[in-house]
Amino acid sequence: MIAGILALIVGSILLWAPAKTRVETCLILVAVLGIYWLVEGIFDIVSIFIDHTMWGWKLFIGIISIVAGLYIISYPVAAAVALPRIFVLVLGIWGLMYGIILLIMAFRGGGWGAGILGAIGIIFGIVLMVNYSTPGMGLSMLWVAAVTGVVGGIALIIQAFRQRSA
Repeated sequence: MIAGILALIVGSILLWAPAKTRVETCLILVAVLGIYWLVEGIFDIVSIFIDHTMWGWKLFIGIISIVAGLYIISYPVAAAVALPRIFVLVLGIWGLMYGIILLIMAFRGGGWGAGILGAIGIIFGIVLMVNYSTPGMGLSMLWVAAVTGVVGGIALIIQAFRQRSA
C-alpha cells in the first residue's frame, strides 16, 4: 500500500508539476528517483523477512537500489548533468530487472497489481536501454516514469485493498 501511494505521488508530481525549465525537471526527476530507489531498496530488504521466496534477488535489488539512491541523493547535479547516458542506461537495466522480479512474484501469487507493474517495468527498462544515447531521452524518460508511477501506484493500491479484504 505504501509503495503504491509513493509511486502514485511520484508519478503525479512528474506528470503535473509546474517544472518550467529542463534543468528543474531533470533535477526534480533525479531527486525523486534517488529517494524512490532508497525507499524501495529498504522495502525490498525488509520484505525478505516477511516472504523468504527469492530472497537472493530481493537482497541484490535492495542493495543496488539503496546504493544508487544514496549516490543520486548525494550527487544530484553530477547524476543529472555529467552522466545522463549512463544514468538512463542504469535506470533501464534496473527497470528491466525489477519488472522481471515483479512479474515472477505475480505468477507465484503476488497478484495482478505486481504483474501489471512488472510488465510496465520491463517495457520501461527496454525502452530506456534501447534509446539511452538518443538526444532528448531524458524528456521521454520523464513521461515514461510518470505514467509508470501513476498506473503502477493505482494498481498497487487496488491490490493492497483486495488483499486486505481477503
